[in-house]
Amino acid sequence: MKGIRKKILLIVFTVLAMLGLCSCGSDIPENRVNSLDDMEGKTIGVQLGTTGDIYASDMEGDEAGTKIERYNKGADAVSSLKQGKIDCVIIDEQPAKAFTRQNEELKILKEEFTLEDYAAVIAKENGALLDEVNKALEELKNDGTLDKIIDHYIPDELSGEVSDFTYTQKVTEGEKLRMATNAQFPPYEYYENGKIVGIDVDIAKAIADKMGRVLVIDDIEFDAIINAVSSGKAQIGLAGFTVTDERRKQINFSEPYTTSKQVVIVRDDEAIKEANSLGGKLYNSFIKEGRWKFLAQGLLNTIIITIVAILIGTAPGFLLAMVRVAHEKNGSFKILNYIVKIYVTIIRGTPMMVQLLIIYFVIFASVDISKILVAIIAFGLNSSAYLCEVIRSGIMSIDEGQFEAAKSLGLSYSVMMKSIILPQALKNVLPAIGNEFIALLKETSIAGYIGLQDLTKGGDIIRSITYEPLLPLLAVALVYLLLVVLLSAGVSWLERRLKKNER
Repeated sequence: MKGIRKKILLIVFTVLAMLGLCSCGSDIPENRVNSLDDMEGKTIGVQLGTTGDIYASDMEGDEAGTKIERYNKGADAVSSLKQGKIDCVIIDEQPAKAFTRQNEELKILKEEFTLEDYAAVIAKENGALLDEVNKALEELKNDGTLDKIIDHYIPDELSGEVSDFTYTQKVTEGEKLRMATNAQFPPYEYYENGKIVGIDVDIAKAIADKMGRVLVIDDIEFDAIINAVSSGKAQIGLAGFTVTDERRKQINFSEPYTTSKQVVIVRDDEAIKEANSLGGKLYNSFIKEGRWKFLAQGLLNTIIITIVAILIGTAPGFLLAMVRVAHEKNGSFKILNYIVKIYVTIIRGTPMMVQLLIIYFVIFASVDISKILVAIIAFGLNSSAYLCEVIRSGIMSIDEGQFEAAKSLGLSYSVMMKSIILPQALKNVLPAIGNEFIALLKETSIAGYIGLQDLTKGGDIIRSITYEPLLPLLAVALVYLLLVVLLSAGVSWLERRLKKNER
């Protein structure tokens, strides 16, 4: 217990030190981009896979030395701009306005970067759905619903006010229309009071109503949306998609439902900058609108995935190890051992992220399956391969004389393994098994890539709402650290218990 208390105190002191460093801050360089012509030779931030990324790529590597920094989220690019790590951000106009409203030290250049049309994305082979969506959009345009939805989220240029129109989905039962989006793109899709709202969300609800379907929303990474729609994991994608010829090669576009433009965000040297108090940041990050619930739900999903994946990974890992040991000891199971070796090599030789995406987007492409179950299967299979080698090495580390002594006593192979070999082997490899469980816990942080809200994804959602990176990231890191400390303590306790009989 003393060791655990010391570790917890160390964590607390580390957190306090990090908060102290955060409050000190650093000098932010002056704005170096005052027009589009000034962008040459600068460092430009974009969201990965967006049209801003496409247009900025044409500037990359020019004679002036223009650099492009690509981020998974627009909010991350804005945070880097605030910290002076980049010189400007290319992003869509309405999200840019939302960012600058909440960050008064930023401004938008008056010059527009480019104009663009937004449309829904639908799989190439799903022509019937494309026709239905286009028909629904035409009806929504003709009856004025589309304009009312947009006016509810985008303020009038003269009055600065928005309409009080609110769209409520009418169809609540029946066939589902699954929509993939990236809810970090206000006002088109973002979180408010724990729910995904925005222009694209309301348009999708209205389309689903016209089709007599119930809208289901998946929040995934932006650059994974087209893949999700193409593979059938979602029927439609809305996330401020600009119609481009390059994207048309992979996906079908509906008729455009609005026109926007790409703009450039820069730092505003003349803006009044007042540092927020730590208490204000804590309130804004966790208390306001119950944002701590994102972390709580994410933690629950992380624990469920970890525990169940460990359970379903241990049994196959043990059986695979038995096959490998039996072959190495007496040459049996030749074909089965060969298959096991291939399986272990593939699993250990490929990244966990790739395995998760293959299982979700390829193996279960046409299956409506729980994302938690997909994550459990992926992490369980991955863990089984590592546990196989850990258990095998533990068994093979036992002195050969004990195997021979057991045989001389007339013990069967199963009795020998159960009563003599395995108890010793498990004690030897228990630290390695504990390390595998800890690694599995931390690896679950990639589950958000398939739209599953794990602990890390919960922190990302808070960051996208508040544009405050340190506190959500620190909270996520602290929770992971506490879980690892508790898990390590549990393994150490079990190790001590198992070694009592050696005294």
